[in-house]
Amino acid sequence: VRYLKAFFAVEHVDISSIVDLGFGYGHLFREMLKAFIPHTAVGIEPSPYAYNKAKIDKWRPVESTELKLLQEDLITWCKTKRKYEPFDLGICTSVFQYLPTKDLKEIIPTLSKRIRYLYLTVPTDKELKRQIEDLSFKDEYAIHRTREQYQKLLRPHFTFISSRVLESKLFFD
Repeated sequence: VRYLKAFFAVEHVDISSIVDLGFGYGHLFREMLKAFIPHTAVGIEPSPYAYNKAKIDKWRPVESTELKLLQEDLITWCKTKRKYEPFDLGICTSVFQYLPTKDLKEIIPTLSKRIRYLYLTVPTDKELKRQIEDLSFKDEYAIHRTREQYQKLLRPHFTFISSRVLESKLFFD
């Protein structure tokens, strides 16, 4: 979070709206809200268990932040147009590896239309293999893709401006 705050400060980018595309238990999302204090923030989470643990009142950094949490998946979110778009910053951590390639091909163009900057982390095939070897943990639901495969899907719609920060080609060409 400190890295992103510093990165955008150096670039003179004001982050006044944030969307977290799969907030889980909300640790990263809460810290982003505290750091950026956005005017508008939206979090989506498909898991009923994680969504029901969310405490919206404890997440709002200031009273003026318009914070909304939605229990829905990324594909549904991409298909539903809402009034508070586009977002300055999107957070997407460890989500893409669970989506089939055909779904990624459908949602990535939509993400580039709705999000100016995307903070994206997704484990590649090498990282998933290392996870099995080092931690004896196999994620049976994760789809193994190479870094090159992810880059090929993203490159028509986003520019890589940092190791995990992408810039929408729709807003910045």
